[in-house]
Amino acid sequence: MCVCFARLRTNSHMANIRIKRAYEEPDRENGKRILVDRLWPRGLTKEKASVDLWLKDVAPSTELRKWFAHDPGRWPEFQSRYIEELKRNKEQLSLLRQEAAKGTLTLIYGAKDQQHNEAVILQRLLTAK
Repeated sequence: MCVCFARLRTNSHMANIRIKRAYEEPDRENGKRILVDRLWPRGLTKEKASVDLWLKDVAPSTELRKWFAHDPGRWPEFQSRYIEELKRNKEQLSLLRQEAAKGTLTLIYGAKDQQHNEAVILQRLLTAK
């Protein structure tokens, strides 16, 4: 089942939610940087990552992450399953919404694939009205 985000409208209070790969250089426009991966990005020091908060529990479960294995062919099903997991984990999503309401927020992820990762889904959910 494909989760379609095309009809989502942007919530103006949370429109400034960005995503960025952990291995990219941090910059001033990032605002608060929150790592949304269950695992710390390989080979990256805490200083280099410049992460303000690490929310492991907002990341996909280990089982889902292993099943997905960054296979773009599994992306539609991954989105559905991950959103179902998030529905059972409202506290973490609520915390992200609170942080986004304070100002610019950048969701940090480690995956090489910039289009198929949990940060993309979280950004869409957080900016949906």
